[in-house]
Amino acid sequence: MAGESSFDIVSKVDRQEVDNALNMAAKEIRNRYDFKGTDASIRWSGEAIEMEASGEERVKAILDVFQTMLVRRKIDLKSLDAGEPRLSGKMWKITASTKEGISRENAAKIVKLVKDAGLKNVRTQVQGEELRVFSKSRDDLQAVQKMVREAEYDFAVQFDNYR
Repeated sequence: MAGESSFDIVSKVDRQEVDNALNMAAKEIRNRYDFKGTDASIRWSGEAIEMEASGEERVKAILDVFQTMLVRRKIDLKSLDAGEPRLSGKMWKITASTKEGISRENAAKIVKLVKDAGLKNVRTQVQGEELRVFSKSRDDLQAVQKMVREAEYDFAVQFDNYR
């Protein structure tokens, strides 16, 4: 089918941008007056991000600083999965990780949205953790992108491989 165009709906996180946001947050925590003497820190712990401070409110503030840096780096906060503050010894900790990929259930939600829109020549195909959308009309593909952007999902969505 030579006349068909397509694009992929994906949920990816740029690891380098997350690393930059983490480094910016760590620098701000070191320099901010309200974090002086609180043993506050943020760092990578394997694939997870570990935040710790001497108080529950302080560790929540570290998470807030990190989320602010993510937004500045244009990373959707839906891709961050932060746990609840927990006491570990004398330190409060929060562990966060990044979420990537679209699960089967979430792909089904997007497919249902596209089908319910009534665009006749639009087809979808689940490919692992991605969703490919095909159509002969580029206008229909742009309409699908607009619908998916406007829909509220609990995961980040990006568009890739527009052909």
